[in-house]
Amino acid sequence: MIPSPTARWTAGWLLAAAWALSFPLFSTLAPHRAWGWCAAAGYLAAAAATALGRRREALGAALLGAVAVPLLYLVLTGQGQSEVGVIERSGRLLLDSGRMYVDRPAGVEEYTPYLPAASLLGIPRALLDGGSGGGGGWAVRLLGDARIWCAAVLFGGMRAGRRLLGAAPSPLLPLLVASPVVALPLAVSGVDLPLAGLCCLALAAAGSGRPGLSGAALGVACALKWTALPAVAVAAALLGARRGAGAAVRCAVVAGLSAAALVLPGALLQPGELWRQVFAFPTGRAEVPTPASSPLPGHLLAGLGPWGWHLTVTLLVLGGLGVALSLRVRPPRTVVAAADRLALGLTLAFLLAPAGRFGYLALPVLLAVWARSAAPVPSRVVARSRARGPRRATVR
Repeated sequence: MIPSPTARWTAGWLLAAAWALSFPLFSTLAPHRAWGWCAAAGYLAAAAATALGRRREALGAALLGAVAVPLLYLVLTGQGQSEVGVIERSGRLLLDSGRMYVDRPAGVEEYTPYLPAASLLGIPRALLDGGSGGGGGWAVRLLGDARIWCAAVLFGGMRAGRRLLGAAPSPLLPLLVASPVVALPLAVSGVDLPLAGLCCLALAAAGSGRPGLSGAALGVACALKWTALPAVAVAAALLGARRGAGAAVRCAVVAGLSAAALVLPGALLQPGELWRQVFAFPTGRAEVPTPASSPLPGHLLAGLGPWGWHLTVTLLVLGGLGVALSLRVRPPRTVVAAADRLALGLTLAFLLAPAGRFGYLALPVLLAVWARSAAPVPSRVVARSRARGPRRATVR
């Protein structure tokens, strides 16, 4: 007997509650435990509301318990994963000295494994607290916390992308935000989420025939983390399949120039630190071991010794070449297909990287679900196809 939709949704919220409760029981990180208690309460309330036939109230309870309450609590009390402080420190360093990396870092807390554009997300805190790094009042904590600005980039990119595609309202997006996949990193860290928002915007711009905008969004994404590079190839392939080689080249050139404008100043000032902290540290080749050590296949192989590290890097390169070949042989022609191809490439990269975290897998999940939530309104598609001709008919 197939369970009813109400039973399936109730079971889903209960599973989310059980997952959230595992953090207070097993995690050693205080922000994770705080999120777990709040989120579990929200998911249990959502399960009860669903069982009573009140699905809208269920979604509201989940968003309140898993996102709004823990995010505000952790921000106002100054709690979060170390990445939040890293971004805010880089913003202070940028304002004080024009640099963003600590010279010759002695411990893991002094490493900044992000490219120079990430420091921009830490500037609001530096400006609001006068660059002192003090706690400040509640307004400074709320408006200066890097998580707030990371969330702004995420939601801004997703919303702008949906507008470009003429997307119809969809329940998928709020459900995704309420799920542990997004709610947990949003509340405790947030630093990887701007990349997702910019990739959503870039794919939407490519799908709607705007290579310049797509390239600009990709350039900023690549100046945040080098893991955004596969998105350039995917967006260019989508533009090439729909608009021709010229549009693909324009996108790639704009992406390269935008990224260079943001990265080169920092690279010229601190070339050694950029290499050590952005490339060597995340791949486990720095003097200090990275804390990103979830038991994913690549990390397990790298832990077997030098030959294991070289093997996982080889597999990583082969996986990237395989995805690149698929873009050449069968380029994506829709935003959903492009998001799926990018999600596949990123999943392979995160699984095979010498160091990584389970939380990184939130990015490919978010991309795949967002693309499916961005279906265009039929009337807008028809109007756009009449105005632009047959080559610009639909984005899916």
